[in-house]
Amino acid sequence: MNTPAVDNLLAQMRVAAAAAGLREPGQAAQPGKADFSDVLKSSLDGVAQAQARSEAMQKAFVLGDDRVSLSDTMIAMQKASINFQTTVQVRNKFIQAYNDIMNMQV
Repeated sequence: MNTPAVDNLLAQMRVAAAAAGLREPGQAAQPGKADFSDVLKSSLDGVAQAQARSEAMQKAFVLGDDRVSLSDTMIAMQKASINFQTTVQVRNKFIQAYNDIMNMQV
């Protein structure tokens, strides 16, 4: 393969990567696009906030705060539980995918 053919192939690959939204190594992430780690962190923060809100409502209800009803407390507890269960299932899928990749024959 000669040099112009390699350059042409490399140019085609760069065009395809740009069309797919990929960036070259060393380039900073574009400000309008979310990074996977940022999305994961914000999701985990949301789960933690839901659990903290649920615990605060439980404590307020137990202490007899009139502003907190039993139904609101139960709803908050269920939301926190569902968020946590979803997070655990996503983690399990990530681990399963990682193990599948690690067990692949090369």
